[in-house]
Amino acid sequence: MSDYPTPDAPSLTIPVPRGPLPSTPDRGAGPPVTLEVDGEAVTVPAGSTLLDACSKRGVDTPTLCYLETLSPVNVCRVCVVELEGSRTLVPACSRPAAEGMVVSTDSERVRLSRRMVLEFLSSSNDVETAPELQEYMERYGADPERYGSRNGQAATQAQPTKIDNELYVRDYSKCILCYKCVEACGVDAQNTFAIAVAGRGFESHIATEFDVPLPDSACVYCGNCIGVCPTGALMFKSEHDLRNAGEWDESQQETTDTICPYCGVGCTLTLHTQDNRIVKATSPLDQEVTSGNLCIKGRFGWQFVGGGKSGSSGS
Repeated sequence: MSDYPTPDAPSLTIPVPRGPLPSTPDRGAGPPVTLEVDGEAVTVPAGSTLLDACSKRGVDTPTLCYLETLSPVNVCRVCVVELEGSRTLVPACSRPAAEGMVVSTDSERVRLSRRMVLEFLSSSNDVETAPELQEYMERYGADPERYGSRNGQAATQAQPTKIDNELYVRDYSKCILCYKCVEACGVDAQNTFAIAVAGRGFESHIATEFDVPLPDSACVYCGNCIGVCPTGALMFKSEHDLRNAGEWDESQQETTDTICPYCGVGCTLTLHTQDNRIVKATSPLDQEVTSGNLCIKGRFGWQFVGGGKSGSSGS
């Protein structure tokens, strides 16, 4: 045997370094391209993706990990489409559209793939607070019970809800590893890099650097990760408290756009109110100042309106 010590294996709690991400050419860098989507010719600017072409065709393509303000990471695979000449289905969110492509968005092969992905996700995660995912499941007839789902309870990622601050909670039993929060915390928005994916395989999970508690991490509590989370794994503590009390009712909520009062940047806030009190604040994705992003004051600093303390429901 060698006299040299065996090096320690990498810790599963240390976030995986960011690898190369898919990228598409700049839109407009060349002549428009024409392709066929579900039997109809569609012309899109150069650099457009298949998702852009599908959208122009009027096709409602399901997505979970995609957001127009974030880099595509191709991890959820519910947006796959059938491309003539391709051995495998391709992700519409990042595949560049090319001249002469023939794309099918609703073939039996596509529907089967989407249905199985949705079944895998919903069988191992609590999707109770993921209305978009539930809508897709209904559309494609997904049955998570085929893979051992038990009343929607998480099977492979269940862990206690993390409540270590008064602003937002983390319930990773609802996490589908879409990476949106990682991108929003990174170069796409905040550049704080407080969260990343740690572990390998079935041990993969979203974590702070070195898996430290959130208050000890680099988190600046901008809440932009909450704004992009599609499942409620990251949630306002105000919403979490109201849900636990059985008082959260989106059907009774109203939204009002206003301007954040804290500084001169002029960020647009969308205030969500229920029973005449603010329950959370977001920002529109198409808002040219913020693109949906806010700072800690804009996202969480509205409690003074109702006289409540930080993290309360504002009552």
